Amino acid sequence: MRAAAIVLAWVTATGMAHAQDPQRHAYQDPAPLARLDIVDRGQGPEAWAQNLLSGPIEVVLRARGTTPAARPALPARATIPALGRVLVARVDRTNAELLLEVVPGHAGARPRDVEYAWPLATGTLRIGQGWGGAFSHRDDENRHAVDFAAPEGTPVLAARDGVVMQVEAGFADGGLDSPDDIDRANFIRILHDDGTMAVYAHLAPGGAQVRQGERVRRGQRIGTSGSTGYSGGPHLHFVVQANRGLRLASLPFKMFGPGGILRFSEAAAGVE
Repeated sequence: MRAAAIVLAWVTATGMAHAQDPQRHAYQDPAPLARLDIVDRGQGPEAWAQNLLSGPIEVVLRARGTTPAARPALPARATIPALGRVLVARVDRTNAELLLEVVPGHAGARPRDVEYAWPLATGTLRIGQGWGGAFSHRDDENRHAVDFAAPEGTPVLAARDGVVMQVEAGFADGGLDSPDDIDRANFIRILHDDGTMAVYAHLAPGGAQVRQGERVRRGQRIGTSGSTGYSGGPHLHFVVQANRGLRLASLPFKMFGPGGILRFSEAAAGVE
């Protein structure tokens, strides 16, 4: 699951080359989170960032190599609302390579104490990997993630009301052949009203049944479980995240499961 991205642009003394997402080379690669446009209306190059998600993003504009003079000075940060476009900086005419780092979410998120609903249409509970799981739950983004084992094709339900911020649905394969496949999982990111975001990942091919920008209700079917991306078998990867200033951090959460309140701390090493 791609939680952050880098977009490139080139500024020259005589003009500019259109910016592109360097990781978007083919259909099999993740969709971009933002676009960086360099516009010169005669007053010097302007770096504009376009948010492609239906929720806020935070960006920082940097230069690779020699840093050109800019207003504000680089690195320059900005928060961009859903589908919005913001002038990040004006850059002097010079030969320079600009990089736009992008992270979903607003850095001002204030998580509330919420009990999440069971996100699968099944009464069976199997945890393949819990909080702090050694296989893939050791980084900040996934430390408090839970992998719920579920047969492929199991309906995935919204665990909380929110707005569909991001949908990645173009992948067909999964397995453990390459760690690069970690960016090739189908997933849905839902933005909650307190600024936190829930990610439902490893969905089946064509397994997203909601659209970006759609408002969903707790318990609504949003997709179908699968095993796309870097995955050892069919499961739903569920995590609640918040932007903590150009980095995503996973958050502890409470959930009411098939048998009552789930205590994920007991599954830190991964249990079934």
